[in-house]
Amino acid sequence: MNGRANVRATAGTERPAWRRVLVTGGAGFVGSHLCARLLGTGAEVVCLDNLSTGARANVVDLEGVGEFDFVRADATDPATWRALPGRFDLILHFACPASPADYLRLPLETLDVGSNGTRHALERARRDGARFLLASTSEVYGDPLEHPQRETYWGNVNPIGPRSVYDESKRFAEALVAAHRRVHATDAAIVRIFNTYGPRMRTGDGRAVPSFVAQALDGVPLTVAGDGSQTRSLCYVDDTVDGILGLAASGAPGPVNIGGGDEITMLELARHIVDLTGSRSRIRFVDRPVDDPGRRRPDTRLARELLGWQPRVDWREGLERTVGWFARSVAA
Repeated sequence: MNGRANVRATAGTERPAWRRVLVTGGAGFVGSHLCARLLGTGAEVVCLDNLSTGARANVVDLEGVGEFDFVRADATDPATWRALPGRFDLILHFACPASPADYLRLPLETLDVGSNGTRHALERARRDGARFLLASTSEVYGDPLEHPQRETYWGNVNPIGPRSVYDESKRFAEALVAAHRRVHATDAAIVRIFNTYGPRMRTGDGRAVPSFVAQALDGVPLTVAGDGSQTRSLCYVDDTVDGILGLAASGAPGPVNIGGGDEITMLELARHIVDLTGSRSRIRFVDRPVDDPGRRRPDTRLARELLGWQPRVDWREGLERTVGWFARSVAA
């Protein structure tokens, strides 16, 4: 294996890669794309996942590609970290339920992985002298009063609402990262990921894109929350992975927003997916979830200036790719 393999950044410069990488939550949606990209750089990749929300099918094809090792274990268990041999150059901490359906089903587990799981991962990074990257989220901004959301914005979060198990888990994880940097000089960073979509999303995970696509392909009504006027800024998974690895390679601490720049309403998204699929599905309006954010769009100036990063896949093109993947998966 070539330990000095490179990953190309979006700005066109060569960035150093890593000899051995750990991806917690690596069998999840974004995690599995990270594993595949890292293997393509020649890195040895260890994928750690307890499969509470991830799927072995997401990474099974990687087992014959380069040096890849799947470990089914829980990031919150200290024994997991004692059993992992060798040392890592990079730890990407992505273990956490990320969709409302999952974190509402697993509220205590979500809080545990954000606290204990993050602490164990940070301690391993400190021990190994590894670069550490926390996958945080736009949810730390809550239902934002600032628009678009800059990294300096502290957020508008209900600390005891149903979404708080995810919001506060990530906010506490960010606090852990910042404390580790101050106390131990751990080489740790934070990436705040906005609404990402693409192949390998689960149809039943409750997020808008896979839910709308699955409903449209099944010919059933698309369930739009409220009046559908709430907005999101979608980012195709390949672009998100570019941003994540760019921040990992930069040495910067973050937090850095990574997300799409085209803000669309949920009603517009649903109608576009109906058109893409050629479905006869209608729109059905349902009650809006408690604390559902009204508007969400990242300010990504820092990512552009620091990393030379910006989204390259237009949301319409990305949705076309995603719909195609779902249609092929259903037909298989």
